[in-house]
Amino acid sequence: MDTELREQVKRLTDRAEIYDCMQRYARGIDRQDRALLRSAYHDGAVDDHVGFVGVVDDFIDWALAYHGTQTRYQHFLLNHTADIDGDVAHAETYYLFIGTDREPANHMTLSGGRYVDRLERRDGRWAIADRVCVVEFTSESESQMTDEVLALMVGIRAARHDSTDPSYQRPLTAARST
Repeated sequence: MDTELREQVKRLTDRAEIYDCMQRYARGIDRQDRALLRSAYHDGAVDDHVGFVGVVDDFIDWALAYHGTQTRYQHFLLNHTADIDGDVAHAETYYLFIGTDREPANHMTLSGGRYVDRLERRDGRWAIADRVCVVEFTSESESQMTDEVLALMVGIRAARHDSTDPSYQRPLTAARST
């Protein structure tokens, strides 16, 4: 393989691994999977996140406790860029967050912004070293997806915020009608 092609493969691999790190963050927090969420960060990482500023393990405790007050929530990752310089990268990932609180019942928050990250490759693994969460907008309303509405939707698979969620099932098998 020539040098130029080798460098291109390395750049593409680095970008893919950095984006995978962002995906581990979103899936880890939405499934309340502490180990997966933690894998998106290096030891000693600091997160400046919507009123919380602190080290990663304290952030995870704070974030999981916050989402524990909600019935439903999802983090969507959108536009993503990564400037890579050796073993350091600066990334910007747009996010959209939707969450429905338990109290007051069906209070829904829609928020959008950007995760601005400095990542490092340590021992061959890309992870966040510093994060600043920049909020671009937030909106609050009442969710129409109440528990009563969900109860009327026969056969619906509700999301689970733990390892009983269908996304953990290996091999995945959908219910088959007979």
